[in-house]
Amino acid sequence: MSVTRYLLVAGFLLITAHLQAQTTAKFHSWAATPPMGWNSWDCFGPTVTEAEVKANADYMARYLKPYGWNYIVVDIRWYVGNDKAHGYNETNPDYVLDEYGRFLPATNRFPSAEGGKGFKPLADYLHGKGLKFGIHIMRGIPVQAVKRNLPVKGTSVTARDIYSEKDQCRWLHDMYTVVPEKPGAQEYYNSLFELYASWGLDFVKVDDLSSPIYFEKEIEMIRKAIDRTGRKIVLSTSPGETPIAHAEHVQQHANMWRTVGDFWDRWAQLKEHFAVFERWNKWRAYGAYPDGDMLPLGRIGIRAEVGNPRASGFTRDEQYTLMTLWSIFKSPLMFGGNLPDNDAFTLSLLTNRRVLKVLNESTHNQPLFTEAEKVAWMAEEPGTGAKYLAVFNTGDTGKKSIAVQLSALGLNGNCQVTDLWSGKVSENVSGEFAPEINQHGAGLYKIAPLSAGRK
Repeated sequence: MSVTRYLLVAGFLLITAHLQAQTTAKFHSWAATPPMGWNSWDCFGPTVTEAEVKANADYMARYLKPYGWNYIVVDIRWYVGNDKAHGYNETNPDYVLDEYGRFLPATNRFPSAEGGKGFKPLADYLHGKGLKFGIHIMRGIPVQAVKRNLPVKGTSVTARDIYSEKDQCRWLHDMYTVVPEKPGAQEYYNSLFELYASWGLDFVKVDDLSSPIYFEKEIEMIRKAIDRTGRKIVLSTSPGETPIAHAEHVQQHANMWRTVGDFWDRWAQLKEHFAVFERWNKWRAYGAYPDGDMLPLGRIGIRAEVGNPRASGFTRDEQYTLMTLWSIFKSPLMFGGNLPDNDAFTLSLLTNRRVLKVLNESTHNQPLFTEAEKVAWMAEEPGTGAKYLAVFNTGDTGKKSIAVQLSALGLNGNCQVTDLWSGKVSENVSGEFAPEINQHGAGLYKIAPLSAGRK
């Protein structure tokens, strides 16, 4: 290779790498802090209606938006007119598709979609309240599009040219796999996200994408299709646990990715998150978040997959643990209960500015120690010298004193301690801090040298 040709190739590669880095930085900036919102799955399963979505949006706009909550996400199977709770109707599902094999909202559930309008009227309603609109989709191309041999928009190929029955989802059979190498595969995803962008989509949760198989090339096709629209659509991959061997790849291509399977209101599942979050902690980055799944709080199970209509099965102490752990780990917060049914306690969990500041602004978040029945995490408040401390009693037998040496936080001398849940302030704390924590409970504190604590 001549010197001139070598320089040209090297220059091209550098420019390409620079443009790729710019694209990555761009989409990560769409989620500069962990996304916060509501998802319909925990309360309505695959049967949520437009009226229910709007009721939750109205509540969020009135009570939660001032605290940073802004995403409203319509979960699975919004394109089926006759789905059911406690599983899926796979016997005679009433699918709604357009002429290019793309699912459309079922108009008996989403009447504003009548006349081919899709989700645009609903998205406009949410945007008018200062909120953002999201949907759930399944990886792949609809089985019905293949059976009907529908064309891929903008190409000369059809659904039958780009599909495979290999690796079909094990728990829902709406879709076939898209084969990335086939001509028209990328164009199919492009057509999907062109449609979603025209609706005004701000968030997409793509299911059956990362567990038990991690579909690397399909994730890349989705990333390209989103970026091609020019619209800021946050990408969430599901379900989990995402294989940690692919952590670097998912961090580079998505804004959030699941670290567990579906999470419900059971202490054993909540306790598992301590080990899971410790495993995933190093993979959190700007605009890219390991996701502990939705928060099964408030009134859930109304028409859901798991359980009957109920208030969350978590005790109040367990709910403090959930919110404290998600905040110190900086997981996205997607509330699962029916918001209009919230009681005062549930609302207080979602509107504590001191706690949400930890979620949104803290840095250097990391576990401090993990023992059989005691766990502690720490983080920093940028620019002040103050530290955040989260302590957890994971035992099953009453209160425990959880002792932390302040020197382990890098603090010496007298400190001011603020209980972030209650707002109570204690002065002149030094040496050791040892709060009493209820079983399955948590404490979250800001600890600052007295000079910094009063800033």
